[in-house]
Amino acid sequence: MVDPMELVDGLMARLSGPMHLRLILQPLMALFFAYRDGRRDARESRPPYFWGLLTGPEHRREMLRSGWKGIGNVFVLAVVLDLIFQYVEFHQFRLHGGALLAGVALALIPYLLIRGPVNRLSQPGAKR
Repeated sequence: MVDPMELVDGLMARLSGPMHLRLILQPLMALFFAYRDGRRDARESRPPYFWGLLTGPEHRREMLRSGWKGIGNVFVLAVVLDLIFQYVEFHQFRLHGGALLAGVALALIPYLLIRGPVNRLSQPGAKR
Protein backbone atom coordinates (compact mmCIF):
# COMPACT_ATOMS: atom_id res chain seq x y z
CA MET A 1 0.00 0.00 0.00
CA VAL A 2 1.20 3.48 -0.85
CA ASP A 3 1.77 5.92 1.96
CA PRO A 4 -0.28 9.05 1.10
CA MET A 5 2.39 11.31 2.57
CA GLU A 6 5.03 9.73 0.33
CA LEU A 7 2.84 10.46 -2.68
CA VAL A 8 2.33 14.09 -1.58
CA ASP A 9 6.06 14.53 -0.90
CA GLY A 10 6.86 13.15 -4.35
CA LEU A 11 4.39 15.50 -6.01
CA MET A 12 5.79 18.50 -4.11
CA ALA A 13 9.35 17.57 -5.11
CA ARG A 14 8.29 17.84 -8.76
CA LEU A 15 7.44 21.53 -8.33
CA SER A 16 10.92 22.68 -7.40
CA GLY A 17 13.17 19.75 -8.23
CA PRO A 18 15.20 19.10 -11.34
CA MET A 19 13.36 19.29 -14.64
CA HIS A 20 10.59 21.52 -13.23
CA LEU A 21 10.50 23.48 -16.51
CA ARG A 22 8.58 20.54 -18.00
CA LEU A 23 5.65 21.54 -15.78
CA ILE A 24 5.26 24.53 -18.11
CA LEU A 25 6.43 23.11 -21.43
CA GLN A 26 4.34 19.91 -21.47
CA PRO A 27 0.99 21.63 -20.88
CA LEU A 28 1.96 24.16 -23.57
CA MET A 29 2.59 21.30 -26.00
CA ALA A 30 -0.76 19.75 -25.06
CA LEU A 31 -2.46 23.12 -25.64
CA PHE A 32 -0.82 23.42 -29.06
CA PHE A 33 -2.13 20.01 -30.12
CA ALA A 34 -5.56 20.73 -28.66
CA TYR A 35 -5.71 23.99 -30.62
CA ARG A 36 -4.67 22.25 -33.83
CA ASP A 37 -7.15 19.40 -33.37
CA GLY A 38 -9.98 21.72 -32.28
CA ARG A 39 -9.52 23.81 -35.43
CA ARG A 40 -9.61 20.64 -37.53
CA ASP A 41 -12.78 19.52 -35.73
CA ALA A 42 -14.42 22.84 -36.58
CA ARG A 43 -13.43 22.59 -40.25
CA GLU A 44 -14.86 19.07 -40.40
CA SER A 45 -18.04 20.07 -38.48
CA ARG A 46 -17.39 17.67 -35.62
CA PRO A 47 -18.93 18.22 -32.19
CA PRO A 48 -16.76 19.68 -29.40
CA TYR A 49 -14.40 16.92 -28.33
CA PHE A 50 -15.05 16.29 -24.64
CA TRP A 51 -18.80 16.83 -25.01
CA GLY A 52 -18.84 14.47 -27.97
CA LEU A 53 -17.05 11.81 -25.94
CA LEU A 54 -19.68 12.04 -23.23
CA THR A 55 -22.79 12.22 -25.40
CA GLY A 56 -21.95 10.43 -28.65
CA PRO A 57 -21.35 6.72 -28.01
CA GLU A 58 -21.65 5.91 -31.72
CA HIS A 59 -18.50 7.96 -32.48
CA ARG A 60 -16.66 7.50 -29.18
CA ARG A 61 -14.10 4.98 -30.46
CA GLU A 62 -13.20 7.17 -33.44
CA MET A 63 -12.97 10.24 -31.19
CA LEU A 64 -10.76 8.44 -28.67
CA ARG A 65 -8.49 7.29 -31.47
CA SER A 66 -8.29 10.85 -32.80
CA GLY A 67 -7.55 12.24 -29.33
CA TRP A 68 -4.86 9.67 -28.61
CA LYS A 69 -3.28 10.37 -31.98
CA GLY A 70 -3.17 14.06 -31.08
CA ILE A 71 -1.94 13.81 -27.50
CA GLY A 72 -0.47 10.31 -27.10
CA ASN A 73 3.14 11.32 -27.71
CA VAL A 74 2.92 14.19 -25.23
CA PHE A 75 1.39 11.85 -22.62
CA VAL A 76 4.11 9.23 -23.12
CA LEU A 77 6.78 11.95 -22.98
CA ALA A 78 5.30 13.24 -19.70
CA VAL A 79 5.41 9.75 -18.17
CA VAL A 80 8.97 9.06 -19.38
CA LEU A 81 10.25 12.44 -18.18
CA ASP A 82 8.64 11.83 -14.80
CA LEU A 83 10.36 8.46 -14.54
CA ILE A 84 13.67 10.19 -15.37
CA PHE A 85 12.87 12.82 -12.72
CA GLN A 86 12.22 10.07 -10.17
CA TYR A 87 15.56 8.46 -10.92
CA VAL A 88 17.46 11.78 -10.72
CA GLU A 89 15.68 13.01 -7.58
CA PHE A 90 15.10 9.79 -5.63
CA HIS A 91 17.72 7.46 -7.23
CA GLN A 92 14.96 4.93 -7.82
CA PHE A 93 11.67 4.51 -9.60
CA ARG A 94 8.65 4.94 -7.38
CA LEU A 95 5.91 2.93 -8.96
CA HIS A 96 3.02 4.43 -7.04
CA GLY A 97 1.37 6.17 -9.96
CA GLY A 98 3.19 9.50 -9.81
CA ALA A 99 4.38 9.16 -13.41
CA LEU A 100 0.88 8.36 -14.68
CA LEU A 101 -0.56 11.20 -12.61
CA ALA A 102 2.01 13.54 -14.17
CA GLY A 103 1.02 12.36 -17.65
CA VAL A 104 -2.65 12.95 -16.95
CA ALA A 105 -2.10 16.35 -15.32
CA LEU A 106 0.45 17.67 -17.80
CA ALA A 107 -1.00 16.32 -21.05
CA LEU A 108 -4.50 14.86 -20.96
CA ILE A 109 -6.31 17.41 -18.82
CA PRO A 110 -5.09 20.51 -20.71
CA TYR A 111 -5.89 18.77 -24.01
CA LEU A 112 -9.41 17.81 -22.94
CA LEU A 113 -10.17 21.26 -21.55
CA ILE A 114 -9.07 23.19 -24.66
CA ARG A 115 -9.91 21.13 -27.74
CA GLY A 116 -13.70 21.56 -27.47
CA PRO A 117 -13.75 25.32 -26.81
CA VAL A 118 -11.32 25.89 -29.70
CA ASN A 119 -13.71 23.95 -31.91
CA ARG A 120 -16.65 26.13 -30.80
CA LEU A 121 -14.75 29.39 -31.25
CA SER A 122 -13.40 28.33 -34.65
CA GLN A 123 -16.78 27.57 -36.17
CA PRO A 124 -18.16 30.13 -38.63
CA GLY A 125 -20.42 32.59 -36.90
CA ALA A 126 -18.99 31.89 -33.42
CA LYS A 127 -19.41 34.81 -31.04
CA ARG A 128 -16.06 36.11 -29.85
